Amino acid sequence: MSENITITSDQITKAAESLKELRPAYGAILDFYKQIFIAQEDSKDKIQIDPIQISEEMLSIKADEEFPLINLSEFAIDAKASKMLLIKICGITKESSGDMASSVMAILKAIDAEEFDFDSLFFGLLEEDDSVFEKTVKKHAIKKGDLAFIVYNSIKPSLSLCAQQLSAYLDKDQPWTKGYCPICGSHPGLSIFEGEGGERFLLCSFCGYKWSSRRLYCPFCDNTDTKTLNYFFSEDEKEYRVDLCDKCKKYIKTIDSRKTERIIYPPIEQLATLHLDIKAKEMKYESGIDFSL
Repeated sequence: MSENITITSDQITKAAESLKELRPAYGAILDFYKQIFIAQEDSKDKIQIDPIQISEEMLSIKADEEFPLINLSEFAIDAKASKMLLIKICGITKESSGDMASSVMAILKAIDAEEFDFDSLFFGLLEEDDSVFEKTVKKHAIKKGDLAFIVYNSIKPSLSLCAQQLSAYLDKDQPWTKGYCPICGSHPGLSIFEGEGGERFLLCSFCGYKWSSRRLYCPFCDNTDTKTLNYFFSEDEKEYRVDLCDKCKKYIKTIDSRKTERIIYPPIEQLATLHLDIKAKEMKYESGIDFSL
C-alpha cells in the first residue's frame, strides 16, 4: 500500500498555475476548481470524526473474501464542518460559475430560510438515497447535478480523512489485488506511476485513497491479457497515457510522475486532461469512474 500524503494549499495553487501555463484553454476551469480544492484542504483542520471500529473477526472475514473495509453508507463525516464548507463552496460557485448560479442562489435562499436539510443530503448521498435529492430539487428548484456536486464536495474532506484512518486496518504486507478501492469498494478514477521503477497506483474516485496495483491490469474487469490491454499517448504530453481495455471497453487515464517535475495533484490533473477523455470516448471506450475526484 502507498502512504496517502496530504498536500498544502500552496502546492495546490502551484499545481494549478503550472497546468494553466501548459494548457491555457483550461484556465477558467482550473481557477474555479483550485478554489474548491483549497477550501477542502483548509476544511480538514476543522474536522472531528471518531475512527470507525472494525472487529478482528469482521476484519478477517473481509480479508478472506477480499471485501472493502466499509460500504459507502458507513463513512463517518463531520456534519458541522461539511455545512461550513458547503456554504463556502456556494460562495465560490456563485462568483465563478454562471452555469450553476441559479442553483447556488436557490440553495443559499433555502439555507437563509432554514429549509435546507444538510444532514439528510449528506447521509442521503452516502446511502445512495435518490429520494432525498429529488425532494430537495423539487422544493427549491435546484438542478440535481448541481446539488450533487456541491453536497459531495462538501463531505469529501471527511471522506478522505475517514479513509486515511481506516487504512490502518489494511495489511501493509499483503498487496490488494482487486481493482476496486480496499477502503470503500469504489472504482479508481486515475492511475499513476511513481518512483524510479514506475510502480503503479490507483486512486479511488470516491474517497481518494491510493493503493498499489499491477502494471498490466484493467481494474474494471480484472483483465490481464496483454493482447487486449492497450494504451495511447501524445508526444506533446509524455506524462500522460490512457489505458484501454478491449475486453470491457473501459479506459483509465494514467499520469507518469517520472516524466514531469511539476507538482502532481490528481484532482487537478483529472480536470486538465478532459481532452483525453474526449479522445477515448471517440474511440468507443467508456470511463469506469463512479464519482468525480
